[in-house]
Amino acid sequence: MGYYSVALDMTGRFTVVIGGGTVAERKVKGLLEAGAAVTVISPSLTAQLARWVKQGRISHVARSYTPGDLAGYELAFVATDDPRVNAAVFRESKKRGLWVNAADDPAHCDFILPSVLRRGELAVAVSTGGSSPALARAIREELEAYFTRDYDALTQIVTAVRKELRQRSVTPRSEAWHGALKGELRALIRRGELKRAKTYLLDQLGGKPC
Repeated sequence: MGYYSVALDMTGRFTVVIGGGTVAERKVKGLLEAGAAVTVISPSLTAQLARWVKQGRISHVARSYTPGDLAGYELAFVATDDPRVNAAVFRESKKRGLWVNAADDPAHCDFILPSVLRRGELAVAVSTGGSSPALARAIREELEAYFTRDYDALTQIVTAVRKELRQRSVTPRSEAWHGALKGELRALIRRGELKRAKTYLLDQLGGKPC
């Protein structure tokens, strides 16, 4: 598998999505959540995409893709069922040094998108290297039962504690983190005792509790 897993900072990145159907809508939703600046090129839009246009959250070019449309963008997403469009966008992306993702068409992709489970700032990604998106989705759905909503609170507490420790110039070893993130901490979070959980974690890592 020739893919290298990364997490991209999409804040403010100019991104174009070609297509206006349900697949395009899913792409746009994820891009908006990541803070990207999104333009959709399509003669028609889903109701949700149209609402985002009306709200000023995305821009819309009301026509089909034509060569030259990738100018000024950093990433491109193709969400049509037309392989000719996929191929044309891919060719233009190569000329412009642009990365492109074509839905269900790995041959015309510079990158693929994993199936992602989110719990607040925690993201768990599952990928099959583009060979079976359906399997990746099925595995992600299985993981939902394990990664409960408690993981959102856990992530927030760990983030806050890490920030406080840095401010105090305390740098726990990785072994200390590994041990502190088990057992009692998880039990406190499950019981909703979040302040006690934070104090416990600070104490375990050598930081003075607030």
